[in-house]
Amino acid sequence: MIKPVALLSLIICTFSLNLQAQNEEGNFSEYVNPFIGTERMGHTFPGAAVPFGMVQLSPDTDTLSYWENGKYNGKVYEYCAGYQYDDPTIVGFSHTHFSGTGHADLGDFLIMPTTGELKLTPGTEENPDSGFRSRFSHAEEEASPAYYSVKLQDYAIHAELTATERVGFHKYTFPNDTNQCIILDLMHGIYSYEGKNVWTFVRVENDTLVTGYRQTHGWARTRTLYFAMTFDKPIQNFGHKKFSEAIYNGFYRKFEEEENFPEMAGHDLSAWFAFDPAKGEVLQVKFALSAVSTDGAILNLRTELPHWNFAEVVHSGKSKWNRELSRIQVETLTPDQKIIFYTAMYHSFLAPVVYMDVDGRYRGLDQNIHFADGFINYTIFSLWDTYRALHPLFNLVQAARNSDMAQSMVAHFNQSVHPMLPVWSHYANENWCMIGYHSVPVIADLIMKDLYNGDIHKALHACATTAHYGQYDGLEDYMKLGFVPADRQGAAVSKTLEYAYDDWTIAQIAKKTGKYNLYDEFSRRAGYYKNTFNPVSGYMHPRNADGSFRTQFDALDTHGQGFIEGNAWNYGLYVPHNIHELISMKGGSKAFEYLLDSLFTMPLDDAYIVKNEDITRDGIIGIYVHGNEPGHHIPYLYNAAGKPEKTQERVRMILDSMYANETDGLCGNDDCGQMSAWYIFSALGFYPVCPASNVYALGSPLVKSAKVELSGEKFLVIKSVAQAFDNVHVRMVTFNGEKLEKPEISWEMIKNGGELIFYMKK
Repeated sequence: MIKPVALLSLIICTFSLNLQAQNEEGNFSEYVNPFIGTERMGHTFPGAAVPFGMVQLSPDTDTLSYWENGKYNGKVYEYCAGYQYDDPTIVGFSHTHFSGTGHADLGDFLIMPTTGELKLTPGTEENPDSGFRSRFSHAEEEASPAYYSVKLQDYAIHAELTATERVGFHKYTFPNDTNQCIILDLMHGIYSYEGKNVWTFVRVENDTLVTGYRQTHGWARTRTLYFAMTFDKPIQNFGHKKFSEAIYNGFYRKFEEEENFPEMAGHDLSAWFAFDPAKGEVLQVKFALSAVSTDGAILNLRTELPHWNFAEVVHSGKSKWNRELSRIQVETLTPDQKIIFYTAMYHSFLAPVVYMDVDGRYRGLDQNIHFADGFINYTIFSLWDTYRALHPLFNLVQAARNSDMAQSMVAHFNQSVHPMLPVWSHYANENWCMIGYHSVPVIADLIMKDLYNGDIHKALHACATTAHYGQYDGLEDYMKLGFVPADRQGAAVSKTLEYAYDDWTIAQIAKKTGKYNLYDEFSRRAGYYKNTFNPVSGYMHPRNADGSFRTQFDALDTHGQGFIEGNAWNYGLYVPHNIHELISMKGGSKAFEYLLDSLFTMPLDDAYIVKNEDITRDGIIGIYVHGNEPGHHIPYLYNAAGKPEKTQERVRMILDSMYANETDGLCGNDDCGQMSAWYIFSALGFYPVCPASNVYALGSPLVKSAKVELSGEKFLVIKSVAQAFDNVHVRMVTFNGEKLEKPEISWEMIKNGGELIFYMKK
């Protein structure tokens, strides 16, 4: 007789095997090209990671300093993700990375296997032999989801990497009969500079286990990360070297600390660990992370990776990717289109990342240790970018995760001394990057779709309190004057427009929960975008605190004109919650259509983009900038002007021209998946112009067919009848056999699944 617990285990085991079999039948990870985008500005990385994993183990190809000769080093921007495809050398493999952000941090705990002379600095690209870095060739490099390998030519070492959520797994095959050494560079970091390391501490616990932590002051100004590193054979010798001078070293001076002393501490140091080659050519390393403690790192290590079977971890990681990638199954006109689509999904599922130990503990914004009760805690919230399409995509295919992410944001609010929801946060820090308070639309979109699993009233309180915090970025003036004044704040117009939209989403939550006082207040604030419109110039226009519009104004310029990462032409079209009023302000449908046409066809002088690190010609069509986020909704605005055929033309043009199966195949920073999420939505044929409205604008699908797995085992099936390269226009759209009369579809229609059919024509 099978006991109930045993029966349950059998059911779970059978389900896992069935799922694994399904994944192996549909190997979606084979359509992912992790090298897409790696030739430009560190858009992404070809490393080893599982979906939403805290460990993203990747090669770093250089170690440029943020500060050079007393000023900002512009070239460091290219290394936001640590890896540049055109570089000829690798300095090592670090465990944490951003994917496609316009600013950077992380690059923690770099490991480099070496042979021969001991070198404890990376050297330079111009003179690789001066340090431990190694030359490599792309011909001897392989990357796929959950796996990376490369031949380190200077050492003839075959390096292989894989990972679980919290543990990086290294496998190094050394040449026969050569000394084997592992360098642990604790100075290395991305966007590094002198003084970024606050403190580093390492303990050699026994002949196979090393623990420690590092605290840094970077984009996250107080970031502490712990580790536990273990080897599959005993350490023969070890040591370290300090690269910063200690003013005070106490009575540690009685020891010879540099070699075989089991405790290492300092601001800047590199450690080394030597192994006996007689014990085999293969050396394996497991490296676990925790934001809580070294005990937490050890617990993560022992729980997630109790064995040394490298191939099994690779297989498990690929199965996890196949499961997540299978949530949207597409057929395309070409193999390249399928690769671009699934690579976009891969990019979209790299962040945010799990940020808690396996026992639920995590470091909070207050730097205390908290327990995630009833949710998984996440970090890396690039919200000015990702609220537009990435989080709405999660509501389709990652609803439970997105709810956990929103609850992580509310937890951040509860720990905030200000108090505010996240603006741009990572690793128990708020870095205040960009504008708006865009946790709010993420939370609102979940609530309006009945997908939020937390306390809705507490979430509304967090949203409203955030929007009332007058010390933040011009909010006090915004609340008093109805706009952010340009003589007191930079990017004042952009801030007003973003605040007005965020406030509209708060009003939607308030209405849904019956809080009509809040609904009235935030509905009024949602109209403040009108206060930036100058009927004389015809643009959203910087305005001073006395009510006057700035006289010196260039609608094509960004800098000093009241905008950030945009101008009056493109950012001035940001009123997603009231597009029809925007059209009226711009002179009606015909004038608005002409304006959009001009946006896509006007030439833009190089002088207007020369100051922008993250925008190049490749991301610009006319003066429409697809390489940055504020304009991502613009191609869909033709729908509201009564010209859906032009939306269809523009969307297909962007899909074809701004994305490619190439190392330079992204036209701008992927920004934690936003650029990729735009592609996924648009390739499927619809887009969330106004998250929290529950309405999607229809476009022109690129796929021949798609099957989208919604929550609750429901499926949205999409078909494109007569799909072809030249057939970019849509003759008719039906949902479950009923013709759609408007170029839109609602969440209420698709949430239970159904069949959406586009009938294509030239």
